[in-house]
Amino acid sequence: MSTNDGFRADWAQKDFYAELGVSKTATADEIKKAYRKLARANHPDSNPGDSAKHDKFKAVAEAYDVIGDADKRAKYDEMRVYGGGYPTGFGGGGGGGFDLNDLLRDRTGGGGGGGFGDMFGDLFGGGSARGRRVRPQKGADVETTATISFADALDGVTVSLRMTSDSACPDCKGTGGKPGTKPHVCPQCDGAGFVVASAGGAFAINETCPMCGGRQLVYDESCPTCHGSGRGTSARTIQARIPAGVKDGQRIRLRGKGAPGESGGPAGDLYVSVKVSPHRLFGRKDDNLLLEVPVSFDELALGAEIKIPTLGGSPVTLKVPAGTPNGRTFRVRGRGAQKSDGTQGDLLATVEVQVPAVLDPAAREAVEAYRAATAAKPLRSKLFEEA
Repeated sequence: MSTNDGFRADWAQKDFYAELGVSKTATADEIKKAYRKLARANHPDSNPGDSAKHDKFKAVAEAYDVIGDADKRAKYDEMRVYGGGYPTGFGGGGGGGFDLNDLLRDRTGGGGGGGFGDMFGDLFGGGSARGRRVRPQKGADVETTATISFADALDGVTVSLRMTSDSACPDCKGTGGKPGTKPHVCPQCDGAGFVVASAGGAFAINETCPMCGGRQLVYDESCPTCHGSGRGTSARTIQARIPAGVKDGQRIRLRGKGAPGESGGPAGDLYVSVKVSPHRLFGRKDDNLLLEVPVSFDELALGAEIKIPTLGGSPVTLKVPAGTPNGRTFRVRGRGAQKSDGTQGDLLATVEVQVPAVLDPAAREAVEAYRAATAAKPLRSKLFEEA
């Protein structure tokens, strides 16, 4: 017999009224007083090392949990009457002379509904197996990676993603049974989808039923395609919209684009990790674009107006003041990446002096003339003064 059935049978064979020393007609107050008296007398803190009293404390706590609750008590009383007294077994031959298998038979087999299984399932949280629907289950979340260009990351783009994910078996539709065969209520969990496992003492926890895998129903013949697992794989292509301004490494959640659900459950979500390819000219920092602009010495010394490109737009003109130091950064507003609020970041253009590798005679003569003109003011004189 299963853990779940064993747990319920164990309770069914106990006289909780006798355990608390009260009659079947005792009032709620009388039951409470009896429980408190016995609990105080047998509490482990008051009786260290006395295993008999410890066991008694657990037993009275278990009894009070059932007949101390009005709804549980009513169903417990009904169970005792239905069984014709105290049941002594669950396979027939007990003092009540009934066969529990008849009461818990397949609800689709013409044996009638209700009975001990429905009543006792309600008593201990299982609920009625008759007419029970398999619980809808949400599909699994799926993760994938999309690689897009630098420009597409700024403007946004729709990409096609080929997805292969875990899904319900296409032949049995996730039931795990051979197509054409009829299901019946799982005998191990009585259609609850879970079994009750002892956690020590009067405590118990629910675990997914190992026989039906939580599906509540079982088949005599397993699906030959998935071998009873109910699982398969599905391949599909979806169109995913990557929003404008997405950053490299950003993770985007697309609701309902993951694996399909089971038994009418919703689909899972799709998580797309975006990889942005680098650009040959432009870089990015937060919502700003970065650009290194090569300039000559005379443009910084004398001042100049220079044109620079923008990404996806028309060029702009930078006004470089005379005496601009090398490495200065100019801000061009509104030519960066799109922000989450719909506004644009800026383009940050940094000027970098380019030294020619080869000078023609005229340029060399001009540079030597400049050197002679500035020889009286050596650039490194302050280094020695500060040292």
